[in-house]
Amino acid sequence: PTGHKYEGVRFEKGNCGVSIMRSGEAMEQGLRDCCRSIRIGKILIQSDEETQRAKVYYAKFPPDIYRRKVLLMYPILSTGNTVIEAVKVLVEHGVQPSVIILLSLFSTPHGAKSIIQEFPEITILTTEVHPVAPTHFGQKYFGTD
Repeated sequence: PTGHKYEGVRFEKGNCGVSIMRSGEAMEQGLRDCCRSIRIGKILIQSDEETQRAKVYYAKFPPDIYRRKVLLMYPILSTGNTVIEAVKVLVEHGVQPSVIILLSLFSTPHGAKSIIQEFPEITILTTEVHPVAPTHFGQKYFGTD
C-alpha cells in the first residue's frame, strides 16, 4: 500500500505433501488450499501398544518423490517415534532428509530432539513447543472420540 517494491518469496515447483495417516490427513486440505495441484503421498504408521515401537503398514508416494521437497504432515509430535519411522521410509525411497520439512502444530521438546538426533538435516516447523502435547487430535478433528 505504500508503493515500495517488495521482493519476497515465490512458489517453487517440485514440492510434495506426505501425510502420516490419520491425524496428518487433517492438514491436507490446508496444504491444498495453498498449493492446489500439489501431489500428496501417505504413510500409515501405528505404534505397538506394548512396546511403543512404530511400525509402517502402508506407504504410497508419487513415483518421483526422490526429486521433490517433502512437506511431512503430522500435527502432534510427542515422542518422535512415528516421524522417525516415516523419515526412514522416505529415505528408503530416495528422499534426502535435508529436503524434508516436518509440519507440526504442537511439539514436545523430547520429540523434536529425538528427530534431530536421528536426522539432523531435517527442518521442523511447529507452532508451539511444550512438554505436554495435546492428545487425540485425530479423533477430535474427525469427530470419532
